[in-house]
Amino acid sequence: MTPSATASVTTKPAGTDTGPGAARNPRRLGAAAPLRGLAGLAGLVVVLQVLPHSGLVSGDYLPPASEMTRALWHLLAEDAFWTALGDTLTGWGLGLAIAVAAGLVAGIVIGSVPVLRAVTASTIEFLRPIPSVALIPVAVLLYGTDLRSVLLLVVYASFWQVLVQVLAGTQDVDPVAEDTARSYRLGGWGRVRYVMWPTALPYVMTGVRLAATVALVLTITAELVIGAPGLGHEIAIAQTSGAVPQVYALVLVTGLLGVAVNLMARAVERRALHWHPSVRREG
Repeated sequence: MTPSATASVTTKPAGTDTGPGAARNPRRLGAAAPLRGLAGLAGLVVVLQVLPHSGLVSGDYLPPASEMTRALWHLLAEDAFWTALGDTLTGWGLGLAIAVAAGLVAGIVIGSVPVLRAVTASTIEFLRPIPSVALIPVAVLLYGTDLRSVLLLVVYASFWQVLVQVLAGTQDVDPVAEDTARSYRLGGWGRVRYVMWPTALPYVMTGVRLAATVALVLTITAELVIGAPGLGHEIAIAQTSGAVPQVYALVLVTGLLGVAVNLMARAVERRALHWHPSVRREG
């Protein structure tokens, strides 16, 4: 490469691209994103309203969006719905809290001891792929339809999400920083606090965000299959009684709950990682 070519490459200021996308205003694109999302949602509502009347799908199995909305409105006026929602949130919250606490402790302890990490690697890789739904018969035999059955499935599924991320974070610690901490004679807790934790925190928050979604899925699944109190159990009852609009209304509630959980997890992640370069660039 000639010196003039090198100069033309290295002296080009950042952010002076002249391509087709250079004229777009990032703020304008960011403001338009929610509008595009609402447009997509409105299009879905229109499709759900028109499709049952088109003859392609029977209205007995897919009621119009207006009937789903009417059924949802009736549900909101019933105390049983709010009780079921509370049961679902209780199982989700308790299971997630236990899984996050156990995953953090186990991940930091295992990641801090190389010998322990090597000894447990095969066990973790054997247990992690086991589907949580395969434990439903075990949960029923142990606890029946009690809340503890839901917690067993939720904790098992969510624990691995956190543990794997914490182990990845502890492995990503800079060896130079770790040697520097030892040279300054920091103890075990000091190395975890000032060296390992800042490196592992982005991984931890990713694991918590994934675990929050997985915990909600397993909570609804356990209630639907086992019959534990909650929204999943209400869906099963509505399906058995032939209340099709109510089934779709409850499914819509679970979907909205999943969106709320994801938004909440991302908000916590951004707040916890406000110092991280990725979050600062996003801001």
